[in-house]
Parts: sequence; structure tokens; C-alpha cells
Amino acid sequence: MTPRTHRSARKAAVAALGLAVLLSGCVASGRTSHPDNFEGEVACPVDPDPSITTSVRIGWQAIPNGDLIVKDLELLETCMPNATITWSKMNSGGDVIQAFGSNSLDISQVGSSPAVKAASPPLSSDVKVVWISDVIGEAESLVVKDESVTGLADLEGGTIAVPFGSTSHYSLLTALGDAGLDGKVQVINLAPDAILASWNQGDIDGAWIWEPTLSQLLQDGHTIMSSADTAEAGAPTFDLVAGTGTFIEDNPDFMRMWTTVEAEGTRILREDPEAASTSLSVQLGVSADDAQALLGGYIYPTAQEQAGEDYFGGGLGTSLQGTAEFLADQGEIDSVAEKKVYTDMPYTDSIQETAK
Repeated sequence: MTPRTHRSARKAAVAALGLAVLLSGCVASGRTSHPDNFEGEVACPVDPDPSITTSVRIGWQAIPNGDLIVKDLELLETCMPNATITWSKMNSGGDVIQAFGSNSLDISQVGSSPAVKAASPPLSSDVKVVWISDVIGEAESLVVKDESVTGLADLEGGTIAVPFGSTSHYSLLTALGDAGLDGKVQVINLAPDAILASWNQGDIDGAWIWEPTLSQLLQDGHTIMSSADTAEAGAPTFDLVAGTGTFIEDNPDFMRMWTTVEAEGTRILREDPEAASTSLSVQLGVSADDAQALLGGYIYPTAQEQAGEDYFGGGLGTSLQGTAEFLADQGEIDSVAEKKVYTDMPYTDSIQETAK
């Protein structure tokens, strides 16, 4: 299948998903789309550890990856029955970083760009990356409504909306820079729900955004670029799970079990797509078929792959430093921190043990 054909097929799938979101979706019998109302029980992939009594505040985002499967199946609660686990929904990476700064979250799903911003001046927060939920591809895309717009150059003088500080923002800035359009396109900061409203009112010419807003825009728009394109150009983005250094260093037993459970969520995603799609449909409020259609927009590395040189074995730290250098060039951070800050961001203890 050619890239153009693949994107056309995905456009049809995500358009259907957008309709499903509006209709609130279909879920399996006995389950509801309420994120904290799972009726059922799934066994822990290892022996449960009742000795872990950690209290943890976890942030989640509506992104179709293994983290949502873990949440839906209540695997953390099953594997650590005496831990106190609280889930809070985050709308963007910027919200996550604010929550870390106010000490209202311990670990959370967050994009690579906001994680780097948190670790860099002026914030200089002690943030550790503990898991790669996915490598972002066509799941984050630049969508426009005008059918005559077929490339970035056609947007010169126009307005593009994106949540600032997000991986989509990083991808957009990368694309504009590569196209020589810095300062020639107005880039405005809008949250996903505000992007949809502005799109419907005709206030913006395009938006670089993720699901489910992406699907809703594609009902009367089309994609001209995606994060797969910017990754191919040398600027990959990731959905990560990161946490405060203090929490992670103080809770090694919890982190080992947490990583084991996240690896199980990714295994289900890769090996049992029917079960994965059911969980994702519950958490995203869409049909299982539409949830499964989203998976082609991401790459989901296993624990063994993550432990290798490309990621926690060195490559991830290099990518994070590269992101910092770009953000500094764009004025998104005050300056690049010392190299050690970024190479030390990946927390390797748990991932190396889980990968054995």
C-alpha cells in the first residue's frame, strides 16, 4: 500500500471514529465508557505483591496505547492490591508539567517535547522517563479544510492552531522550519476542544492535533503532513510515561511492578488486538473497530526493544537532547541544560529488569 493510499484509508477510518465519538460509541457488554467503571477482573501477569503499599497519583491521556489498557483492566490494582492508586485525566503535556510542578502528580503519560521542556531551563525540574508508550506517526497530523491546500507552502500567511508545549507543537515547528516558513505562518495556542470550536467557526486555516480531535477535523478536512513525516526528517516524537525523580527513586518496588504491568499492556496491544481494541473502546468512548483503526498511527516498542540501544540504552537520551536543542532555537526554553540532564532522564533500572 502506498503512503497516499494508506493515508486515504486511515482518513476514512478516523472520520468514522469522529462520528463514533459524537455518538458516544459502543462498548462490550457489562462495561461502560466511564473511565473508572470497569466491571470484571484480569489476572496479574506475575504474582501479585501485597507488600507494595505505595500511594501514587497517575495522570492519563486519551491516547490509544498500552497505558489505557492497563488502566481499563485495572492491572496495577490487581498486581498491587494494597497500593493506593489514583488516576487523573490530563488534556495535554502542558497540563502534566504544571501538575508535576505543583506536586499534584507522581507519574503521567506525557509527550517527549513537554517532558524535555520540564527538564530544561527555566523549569529545570527533576523529571525521569520510565516508559515509551508509543512512537508517534500519523496519529498526530496537520489537517486543513481548504481543498486547494496540498502542502505547507500553501499555508503561508495563514493561521495554524496547536496546543503549545505538546509533541504536535514540536512537530509543527520542525516542519515550518524545514520549509522556510518561520514567521510566515501564525501559530496560535489552543487546547484540543478549543481547536474544534475554532475550526467549526472558520477562525483557523489548519491544526496539528491528535485523537479524538483529529478525527473530528477530518470529517470535513484533509491531512497534508504528519508526525511520521517529521520523524523521517530526523525529529521523532514519543508518548512517554514520566515521573518526578523523587517519587521514582523512593519507590523502586512499585516502579518494577509498574513497568512489568505496562509491558503487559503493550503485549496485549501487539498480540491480542481484539482484547486491546475492547479496552481502548471503553477508555476512548468509541467502537472497538474504530479504536483498532487508530493503532496504525503509532509504533509500540516492547520492553526488550526499549531496553536496547535505540531507546533506554542511549538513543532516547540523545533524542531528548536533540529536542531540547530545537526548542532552544525556537525560544521555547531559555537554554539547553547540560548534556547529562537529558542522558540521565531515562530511568533504566526497571526497564532493564523487566526486559530480562
